[in-house]
Amino acid sequence: MRYIRLLSRLILGIVFIFSGFVKAVDPLGSAYKFSDYFSAFKLGFLEFSVLPLGIILSAFELVLGITLILGYRRKIVYWILMVFMSFFTLLTLVLSIFNPVSDCGCFGDALILTNWQTFFKNMVLMVFVLVLYFKRKNEVDRGHAFREWSVVACIFAVVSWFSIWNYQHLPLLDFRPYDLGTVIRDEMEIPDGAPVDQYETTLIYRNIESDKPSEFSIEDYPRDTLTWQFESSESKLVRKGYEPPIHDFAIMDTDGSDVVDRILSDRDYSLIMVSYDLSKADENALLNAHGWSQIEILADDFTFYAVTASLSEEVESRSSSMDLGYRFYAADEIMLKTIVRSNPGFVLLKNGTIIGKWGYRDFPAIEEVDPQWPELIGNALAPLDEETQLLMEAGIYEEFSFDVIDFDRLAPGLLFERGAHQRERGVVITVVMGIFILLLLSQFVSPIKG
Repeated sequence: MRYIRLLSRLILGIVFIFSGFVKAVDPLGSAYKFSDYFSAFKLGFLEFSVLPLGIILSAFELVLGITLILGYRRKIVYWILMVFMSFFTLLTLVLSIFNPVSDCGCFGDALILTNWQTFFKNMVLMVFVLVLYFKRKNEVDRGHAFREWSVVACIFAVVSWFSIWNYQHLPLLDFRPYDLGTVIRDEMEIPDGAPVDQYETTLIYRNIESDKPSEFSIEDYPRDTLTWQFESSESKLVRKGYEPPIHDFAIMDTDGSDVVDRILSDRDYSLIMVSYDLSKADENALLNAHGWSQIEILADDFTFYAVTASLSEEVESRSSSMDLGYRFYAADEIMLKTIVRSNPGFVLLKNGTIIGKWGYRDFPAIEEVDPQWPELIGNALAPLDEETQLLMEAGIYEEFSFDVIDFDRLAPGLLFERGAHQRERGVVITVVMGIFILLLLSQFVSPIKG
């Protein structure tokens, strides 16, 4: 029994560490999932708490996993574990039956499970939880309580700090289908021979004599039109077919036309500013984007797109009040939240491939890239003097070209350097966090015992 308890602790500890880590890497993803829960259960008044809950849950799960493996304060930890798992097992049962949200978000975007898969996963884990819980009174806490609680508190603080860093920038590890290097068109394709959605169709006919409706399958519906009259049909999905990783990438202009093909076919650079909700977007970032939208004047190998899920009234109000000066395209809110975890965020594409992603805190204003760009833009937008206008009317000047920036040569190096620095900072933070935890463990932790 001693080894069974040890195995139970290790299995549960590893699961919780993995679950907590993938949530800590993407706290906004956890916040979005809490928002879905609150909306489904009519708890919209708790919307303000979604981000703090996302950060706290990730730190709690990771700390609980480490504590289980180390064997700290077993009596109280096993009691907390039992309450935690009982609550979420019942919750996933409700989700499985009523399906108010399609994915519980237990493992973030690293591992997507259906509600029933999540429920059965929890039922398996509950076996290990019960093994520990019902023997908790026989456990003896041999370590020093103050030291163990100090280690727990320090780990919780470090993990919370790591989660906040990922929120302020972009997730250090991106488990979503819009990661760097993604060829979007390839991720939208359905392979040959892939299974397709299967539906079951029910036909409803009414008996003319008895005036009672009856249901029939599409294979054995009644052919006697003198006795039966067709009423309606219902189709139900019985088996989900293959769904490509990117299946909802659509961007519409003001006329309702999809511009995705134009973007993905562009061999030059497309900078997409993503704001799922303009009312919550950072104002300075929206203003800085105005400069980037004007780079189109100076470079013929660069196009700027601003994309939002906000209603047209909000777009017009925000654009007018801030004098943004660039037009917005429309897209689905969930898709935009999936592309980049920032509001706004910036995505750079070339040949339909994602080659750069930034949160607004890490994306520069144009003067930070080249101090001369604002002056060049100002000159290009300045009205022509009278003499120049006369020369153009006389046909001496046919057209002015302000193509003075080779975006392919100048900008990517500077932009990628910022992206590289962000990644380097993230790796350093992760390494420091790991070393810090290991030092704490090596100083205070006794060897693992069953």
